[in-house]
Amino acid sequence: MTAPHSGASLWLRRYHAADADAVTLVCFPHAGGSAGYFHPFSAALAPSVGVVAVQYPGRQDRYAEPCVEDLGELAEAIHRQLLTLPGPLAFFGHSMGASLAFEVARRRELCGERAPSMLFLSGRRAPDTRRAVTEAVHALDDAGLLARIKRLGGTHTQLLDDPEILGLVLPAVRGDYRAIEDYRCPPGTVLRSPITVLTGSEDPLTTAEEADAWRLHTASTCTVHTFPGGHFFLDPESRAVLATVSGTLERLGV
Repeated sequence: MTAPHSGASLWLRRYHAADADAVTLVCFPHAGGSAGYFHPFSAALAPSVGVVAVQYPGRQDRYAEPCVEDLGELAEAIHRQLLTLPGPLAFFGHSMGASLAFEVARRRELCGERAPSMLFLSGRRAPDTRRAVTEAVHALDDAGLLARIKRLGGTHTQLLDDPEILGLVLPAVRGDYRAIEDYRCPPGTVLRSPITVLTGSEDPLTTAEEADAWRLHTASTCTVHTFPGGHFFLDPESRAVLATVSGTLERLGV
């Protein structure tokens, strides 16, 4: 029998051992996503990079816990958990996870902690960009929310045809969409960490201009990498994405 998770292990999942001097890459899942999404990242990057994936409340083994529907509150909780991790950190966040990674990095700077060596921000437009027409996805009925998820794609959308799985997933998706749609970045926020942006060429949620606007939020360098595909380009382009991540960290020498 597997022992129940407790303390930091409720939030932070490490799937593979890493070298003693390895940088820790903290991975933040997308809306409705779970820590397990980054298991392939961990397997591919170990042992030279130690991957720690964040498990949000309200999914998988934490499904009985209420979702956190405020992105700032969620960022604060994760920030406190990351204080337990030694050594240099880098962050990787996809979609909602990119905004969350940015907010956790901001909190590290505010409390005087070492800034992440790199922010990999994927599938998300910069926080100061605004669209003329926005959709309140979290307010859609179940059918509308399901259609939205399936339209964006991803490797596991076929599982949503199972009513039991759908019943477990939809509350987390709805709560996450509420969190990201209500999120507002403090105006003029500029972090010390360098930023690497990853975006899909056909992503309906992030244009090239919106991806490039992340450079306004760092006092360091910002590099944009565009991959073929839509919002979940990470899946078909996993080799290229992992090469970008490992190559960037290697050049940093962390």
